[in-house]
Amino acid sequence: EREALAIVRRAIELGVTLFDTAEIYGLGRSERILGQAISERRDDVVLATKLLPVLPVPAVVQQRAVASANRLGVRRLDLYQVHQPNPVVPDTVIMRGMRTLQRIGLVGEVGVSNYPLARWKAAEEALGSRVLSNQVRFSLAAPGPSDDLVPYAERTGHLVIAYSPLAQGFLSGRYDGSHRPRNRVRSFNALFLPVNQERGAGLLRVLREVADAHDASFSQIALAWLIRSPAVVAIPGASSVAQLESNAAAAEI
Repeated sequence: EREALAIVRRAIELGVTLFDTAEIYGLGRSERILGQAISERRDDVVLATKLLPVLPVPAVVQQRAVASANRLGVRRLDLYQVHQPNPVVPDTVIMRGMRTLQRIGLVGEVGVSNYPLARWKAAEEALGSRVLSNQVRFSLAAPGPSDDLVPYAERTGHLVIAYSPLAQGFLSGRYDGSHRPRNRVRSFNALFLPVNQERGAGLLRVLREVADAHDASFSQIALAWLIRSPAVVAIPGASSVAQLESNAAAAEI
């Protein structure tokens, strides 16, 4: 917790403005830690959190937003996102709750996460105003959003939020066939299977060339590739202040 506070506060000093969390992260603990970290700099940040859409009828959507705001210690959620598409409950139902939250001022902008383009558009139609953002897995190792979501966002003034922008460390250059990740999450990620590490070797060679040319790290180049578009923001995690500082430096490339 202490390290998390230091990371967030240093990020604000470096000009980072968007902080993303979700009610499901640590079962609310992430929101509490983030709220504490930004408490003295609330006006300097854009605060984003996410609703886990379990039975997301309007009353539940509103209740969960109030709970998130209380954990974060704020009166307004700058960006409130639907964490996943619900396969049963349509966005016409979910967005009724979001519309009420905007009307009473608890939510500023509405966003979605892991939505295909057609459903993103449908959610916006259901809301009756813009659904500003779509948070999706997006990196050099998972470039699919550059085919449709990013062009749409650039054309229409929307935003793509890239999560896992370093592919859980696959793009860091630290791992190969002889150096496997020890972290349990990474060890179960298919990207780190030998066949995929072999397939990704060419990409990592290019990353090395570009990184050397810019006197930068693999990770910094991978982040810079994403944010070259004004319609894309990356949200890399950081487990230390030093890692945060390295990530933030990618904005200068």
